[in-house]
Amino acid sequence: MKNAIFILWPSFVVGGVGEVVFFTVFDPQELYLFGEPTTLSRLSVYSIGFFLCWAFAAASSAFTCFLQRSAGEVNR
Repeated sequence: MKNAIFILWPSFVVGGVGEVVFFTVFDPQELYLFGEPTTLSRLSVYSIGFFLCWAFAAASSAFTCFLQRSAGEVNR
């Protein structure tokens, strides 16, 4: 449980900051997906963007926790 908190909380904050920075530069209604304009609402694009940023940040945090294991933990 402790590792989940170490992974999910910082990645939540980074996901929020990443979304703010990305959507400050880009308008959700002007995004294209596979050459076609998106037909999703702004709220949908914001939600998908946040969860993608959160997932990438969580993967990064999980990889960091994985690399911090000691030799004793690895060889168990």
